[in-house]
Amino acid sequence: MDRSSLLQLIQEQQLDPENTGFIGADTFAGLVHSHELPLDPTKLDMLVALAQSNERGQVCYQELVDLISSKRSSSFKRAIANGQRALPRDGLLDEPGLGVYKRFVRYVAYEILPCEVDRRWYFYRHRTCPPPVFMVSVTLTQIIVFLCYGARLNKWVLQTYHPEYMKSPLVYHPGHRARAWRFLTYMFMHVGLEQLGFNALLQLMIGVPLEMVHGVLRISLLYLAGVLAGSLTVSITDMRAPVVGGSGGVYALCSAHLANVVMNWAGMRCPYKLLRMVLALVCMSSEVGRAVWLRFSPPLPASGPQPSFMAHLAGAVVGVSMGLTILRSYEERLRDQCGWWVVLLAYGTFLLFAIFWNVFAYDLLGADIPPPP
Repeated sequence: MDRSSLLQLIQEQQLDPENTGFIGADTFAGLVHSHELPLDPTKLDMLVALAQSNERGQVCYQELVDLISSKRSSSFKRAIANGQRALPRDGLLDEPGLGVYKRFVRYVAYEILPCEVDRRWYFYRHRTCPPPVFMVSVTLTQIIVFLCYGARLNKWVLQTYHPEYMKSPLVYHPGHRARAWRFLTYMFMHVGLEQLGFNALLQLMIGVPLEMVHGVLRISLLYLAGVLAGSLTVSITDMRAPVVGGSGGVYALCSAHLANVVMNWAGMRCPYKLLRMVLALVCMSSEVGRAVWLRFSPPLPASGPQPSFMAHLAGAVVGVSMGLTILRSYEERLRDQCGWWVVLLAYGTFLLFAIFWNVFAYDLLGADIPPPP
């Protein structure tokens, strides 16, 4: 029996004849057993926890529907958290006889999620389809573009010093602001092998697990929001500089993940979390330092200003604000979160300001823009 049939059966049985909005947990359990309904054991455990959170041992009908539909609202999560006893099963670390892939899924659960209930929920309902296609596709595209330009120009480091490289239709340049696609497509171009390697490594190590847990829509939104914020911030704060590289999106992912770990430090069970956080911060700081050095003290003479480092900082801000809201709302509807609308309003305000700035400010301020390549 599928999910829709189960919901229809619940409605036909009139489990809530007085329209109170609540259903007795024992009544529902009897219905499950009498009709031999194949309900996930994890969801039955969740049902018990929901009943324990209610003084009369009842379950809210909407929460029951959400449970069967694999959708959890904030009230559902609070009901689980306020349950009078823990869920009856042991933690995932005690789960025996797992294959290689399921052990990897368990590792991802402990790497990303701070709550044992969330980890078990994710572990038991995880499916291999759809795979984490977004981060893998972006990384592969960046590598292919880099190899194509490297082979064409015979240059694998400091590629932005080559005039032909900066003529690419993908690079953001202040002289080409009217070509709006460049505010996003610059993420496929990189300064050199070292920047590409750093971004690709972080996208695969952090972005792929995040996408496995939170889904392609949320993580792609976070990544692209960081990329767009990066180029728009450069157009406001460093008006002469071009932009290349996916660092805005990478820093959005990394800063969101690190902020989530810090906010839920006691609940995180990922091994060597302190050491890994220090290493991540050192790598991110080193990348920003390298970008600042290339911007203001280029090692070779160039035909124009070198790419700006402000995209890194903008991505980090997006990650701490928008990203932290997304990662803390695992399997909850974002539209039900007040903080999400506040962050969305702030980001929309920034976008409007940046658009007006790019349309009017350059002419009003008489900005000395280097000629586009």
